[in-house]
Amino acid sequence: MQLRLLDVQALDIRLDQLAHRRRTLPESAEAERLLVERKELESEVVAADTLVADLGREQRKADADVEQVRTRRARDEQRLQAGQVASPKELESLQHEIESLTKRQSDLEDVELEIMERLEEATARLSDRQQRQADLDSRVADAEQARDAAYAQIDSEAERARAERADTAGGISSELLALYEKRRAQFGGVGAAVLRSRRCEGCRMELDASYLAKIAKAPPEEVLRCEECGRILVRSLNSGV
Repeated sequence: MQLRLLDVQALDIRLDQLAHRRRTLPESAEAERLLVERKELESEVVAADTLVADLGREQRKADADVEQVRTRRARDEQRLQAGQVASPKELESLQHEIESLTKRQSDLEDVELEIMERLEEATARLSDRQQRQADLDSRVADAEQARDAAYAQIDSEAERARAERADTAGGISSELLALYEKRRAQFGGVGAAVLRSRRCEGCRMELDASYLAKIAKAPPEEVLRCEECGRILVRSLNSGV
């Protein structure tokens, strides 16, 4: 019965290893890293898209301002060329207005050009971020697929180990199993250890000669404990007693 307890212990260690492996899976860490990167990139895409939209509105306004001044200037030049202004004073005023409109149009066209350049840069930046986002989405999908495949493999191994543990534990008394579970909780997952060459494999301490003598005299069914660590001690053929 006690030898079966070592089999249960081995399976519990295997299950603990599988659980640790699942928690620290490199594929999971890579998927998480890529998801964080994608979230950051999504913020950049939103910011770039907002800038493009804002600059688009600025450009439309600048276009409208230029067109308004151009139309007014063309109208004034048409009046001037058609000789529709007879008064010298009115003529001088019209010529002055045309000069002002010409300067105004030039200034507005400079603003329009500057906005167009900024919009071109912002659009290129947005396109770059969107392309990076598409590439990253593909990498995230691949990473999540690799992670899920690794999870499935670990879960399958764990399910087989749990089934084997249930079968193995079925041959152990409930009292011994309860003691084992208690010691296992106390000692980092190892509740039972084999006695090999007078040494407890749980704490790796060599037992006192007098205690080894007691072990040698104890009946096979007696539940022994390591005097150093308190784990259930299971005798073997090479216990050294």
